[in-house]
Amino acid sequence: MVKRAKMLLPALLCISMLSLSGCADKKETDAAMKVDAKPAAMGPVESLDSKPLGISEGRTTEGMLPVYFDFDSSDVRKDQVSRVEVNADFIKNNPKYNEIRIEGNCDPRGTNEYNMALGERRALSAKKHLVNLGVPEARLSTVSFGEERILLHGQDELSWAQNRRDDFVVVQ
Repeated sequence: MVKRAKMLLPALLCISMLSLSGCADKKETDAAMKVDAKPAAMGPVESLDSKPLGISEGRTTEGMLPVYFDFDSSDVRKDQVSRVEVNADFIKNNPKYNEIRIEGNCDPRGTNEYNMALGERRALSAKKHLVNLGVPEARLSTVSFGEERILLHGQDELSWAQNRRDDFVVVQ
């Protein structure tokens, strides 16, 4: 009998605590959650038409497109020329962006030294195409990340193909 009482005592204690605590009145809760909407506390009105500068694909700034390369090549592929043209139009139509950095990337195959050199050749190749399309060379800079900034870590052709690219980034 004493064992049974020892087991029931904590259960009765919990039930009595729950029933006595209850819920607060809904009207009190609603009133406490209301915020004073004072005009002085409001910030300036922002246009909903503004579009933040983000990332579109890869690590390329929105409005431009990355350019992809074949294995062990720094030549801009024929199917990627239209992407370079899109980037050239974006750069020429947005003079407020003073500098565009072309970032050469490689897949993880090959030595670090080789991939750094290949990434630089890829970035320079894209830069040459942009200059030929009328983009001022002074607005373009290049850097090679080699295999250091890969997007996909898979060990298959799809992953490697996504990592063989030039990214175009607005430098602010």
